[in-house]
Amino acid sequence: MTADLNVSTGRIVMQGSLTARELGSLWGRAMHASAAAAGAGLAIDLSAVQRLDSSGAALILAMERRHGGAVEITGADAPAQALLTQLRAVPRPAPAPPAKRKRAPILAGVGKSWRTRVAFFGEALLALSALPANLRLLRRSDFGVIAERAGQQALLLVLGLGYLIGMILAFQSAVPMRQFGADLYVADLVTIALCRELGPLLVAVILAGRTGSAYAAELGTMRVNDEISALVTMGINPSIMLVLPRIAAAMLVMPALTVAMDAAGLAGMASVLMAFGYPVVAIKSHIAIASAPGDFVQGLAKGVVFAGAVALIGCRAGLTASGGPRAVGQAATAAVVGGIVATVALDGLFAVILYRLHL
Repeated sequence: MTADLNVSTGRIVMQGSLTARELGSLWGRAMHASAAAAGAGLAIDLSAVQRLDSSGAALILAMERRHGGAVEITGADAPAQALLTQLRAVPRPAPAPPAKRKRAPILAGVGKSWRTRVAFFGEALLALSALPANLRLLRRSDFGVIAERAGQQALLLVLGLGYLIGMILAFQSAVPMRQFGADLYVADLVTIALCRELGPLLVAVILAGRTGSAYAAELGTMRVNDEISALVTMGINPSIMLVLPRIAAAMLVMPALTVAMDAAGLAGMASVLMAFGYPVVAIKSHIAIASAPGDFVQGLAKGVVFAGAVALIGCRAGLTASGGPRAVGQAATAAVVGGIVATVALDGLFAVILYRLHL
């Protein structure tokens, strides 16, 4: 006979087999009936119970606790009464206090992040030292595709941005210099600014937004899909096969993009000065005088270093991604932010070093 109960005023009659198999549908009704009788006496009649196991006894005791008042157990045979007495004697464990959430030190995450970055940089250096013995891992076709995406596909953006930057610098510089009748020297100012600083810096920012984020998203997807783990299982070093070609491609296309940025910026500046009425010959002569070979070489050298840093940070963000598909977007964001911050920091370091060297 299945378990059941009948409820009357102040009395609950239990029937059938009160066993673990039969209590699934009965437990909720019993708890509701016990709570409904709270505030008054309650009698639980077990005379119609055919079988009672520990689960059934636990139900009876739970009904007593849910009622909260005086409960009388009637009709229980000797084994059932002994089982109820035995379960009542078991001490109830005191509720554990809520665990206090330990607050990690504020600088713990910062230190871990820097350790990860330094470790990844060391892995890249070790991969570079092991490259001569693992040239078979480098694929020319993949390298060509990576270089094309980093360089050729960014060329139009670099030219357009460079032309606008040159125009903006010329307009903004001409306003104060016109007070001294030195409008033409805007050509000198813009040339030095582009060749030394703005050319490689702006290209590095574009590289961080396009190439660095692309590296992070691509490698992050491979990490999330366990493709990186598969390479490691096959004995292939991911740093040699995936990181070094991307860093080399970014550093290879950076000088060409820097030259394109400088040329576009000078063209934008020249168009503004021509609109002011200055002849092309005068503009060219000032550009030739201001553009010393050392300044141009400095810009190219900075650009190569910036490109290496951007590519390294993008690859690190991708290979350290974890936590599902959301990690891919987080890796791309970290690559862009980290690349721009590293570029500006390196540019400041270059400024201090070149100033101390009187260059």
